[in-house]
Amino acid sequence: MSASTASHDRQPLHVAIIMDGNGRWAERRGVPRALGHREGVQALRRTIKAAPELGIQCLTIFGFSTENWNRPADEVSDLMGLLHKFVGADLKRLDQEGVRIKVLGRRKGLSRDIIETIEKAERQTAGNDRFLLQVAFNYGAHADLVDAAQVLIDRAAEQGRFELTEQVLAEQLSTRDAPPVDLIIRTSGEQRLSNFLLWEAAYAELVFQPILWPDYGPEALKAAVEEFSCRERRFGGREVVEGHVTASAEKAGS
Repeated sequence: MSASTASHDRQPLHVAIIMDGNGRWAERRGVPRALGHREGVQALRRTIKAAPELGIQCLTIFGFSTENWNRPADEVSDLMGLLHKFVGADLKRLDQEGVRIKVLGRRKGLSRDIIETIEKAERQTAGNDRFLLQVAFNYGAHADLVDAAQVLIDRAAEQGRFELTEQVLAEQLSTRDAPPVDLIIRTSGEQRLSNFLLWEAAYAELVFQPILWPDYGPEALKAAVEEFSCRERRFGGREVVEGHVTASAEKAGS
């Protein structure tokens, strides 16, 4: 099978979503931003339900970034409260459906009750293997890379010099238990990554959709997956030339 053919019938196994547009959704309706965030939780529920039906095995969602602390205190408080409500209302069902929950991001700086909520969700679903839901909470890609580097610096100090490779660094990132990211979606029409999965995005396909997050659901996710299926992923390789795949394409597994 040629490299280009193989790329076209692949489905994304790991999809990551920047859930953008809650505030604008609320503003357009003249309602508090808090309501936009709450409607965003409903969109998340719809999306989590639809993902496995589309062949997705891992979904990573951007819930709260390290930069979101700069928002007004009442909005930060509301976002923190939504994590409580989501876990409280959905944890039992997600556990029964075989969903494993992993929360990415720094625990330092979070309140004790938020940490307990996170630990409960991870502990209760640790044995599940049907679907992996990663929630990036108090997460930033720069911070994740710095934390990984610090672990390796400490290791070098204890063990002496060792070889630093891409694989060694990747194994210290918070996403180390997940498959490679295939597709990153951002809603609301904005076209930037906003410090989300920068290392993991190296060869991911990017799809930007002009849908405000509270309006998101199965059809929008399906459209993004279909867009992915039309892309030609080369991983640094080249097109098939006269029936032969280049060495770089073969190495990339295309």
